Amino acid sequence: MTLTTNQLALCSWSVRPQTPVELAEQCDAIGLKRVQLALAPVFENPSVWGRVGQVLADAGISVVSGMYSAVDEDYSTPERIRETGGIVPNATWERNWANAETSAQVARALGIDSITTHAGFIPENEDEPQFAVVVERIRLIADLFADVFGGSLALETGQESAATLNRFLGIVNRPNVLVNFDPANMLLYEMGDPVDAVRQLVGRLGSVHLKDANRGWGQERPLGEGEVDWDGFLGVLDEAGFAGTMAIEREGGEDRVDDIRRAVDFISACISEE
Repeated sequence: MTLTTNQLALCSWSVRPQTPVELAEQCDAIGLKRVQLALAPVFENPSVWGRVGQVLADAGISVVSGMYSAVDEDYSTPERIRETGGIVPNATWERNWANAETSAQVARALGIDSITTHAGFIPENEDEPQFAVVVERIRLIADLFADVFGGSLALETGQESAATLNRFLGIVNRPNVLVNFDPANMLLYEMGDPVDAVRQLVGRLGSVHLKDANRGWGQERPLGEGEVDWDGFLGVLDEAGFAGTMAIEREGGEDRVDDIRRAVDFISACISEE
């Protein structure tokens, strides 16, 4: 495979660090030197997280991308996510826009060139009034990111089918709006087969989350123990010559450092297979 372990990174929020020093220690325990960093703590709790870039750099760890999270999201059920998720709800748009502005400034300070996010449930029907609203909001954020730190906005998969997302991105028509593909989300939201979906979207990929699940809400599993066809998934990335970040994410379990350490071993073995 042309994929390499140098593309692997850790999603910082997966290990729930309380300080940048703890995050650096967790990276060391896992054996990864690259991080996708949750940006909200940096500007919401600057007394603790304000020096995260320097702390990680001193430990030899690179921040390769950021994660922008929307406010007041409720992930208890798919129905609640539909109501509260991402930048779709009108009630939280002003605060989400303010957070996007601040996130862009943090990205510039950290020297990163990509931020991922969940847009929320994108309306499937272009005739729905909210469809045009979401298109305009994504364009605003994308243009902001391009202006402030010269980077991309990568929309995470799962809350819509690959075909819907592909069509939506064509309408948005911004070269710096890419896809952050999460195969587990396709199963959790029951939005299609991950391998078929990534094949449809591989030309738009900016980054990937490596996460596993069984089909159905609340069924996330340690990587390698779910229903994702990893040989098929990684094979599509390999055939396309994908060279972006593959960040390991874990959202459940109580020993996440160990789960992610085993995930690194699992993916490394997949990549090294002929």
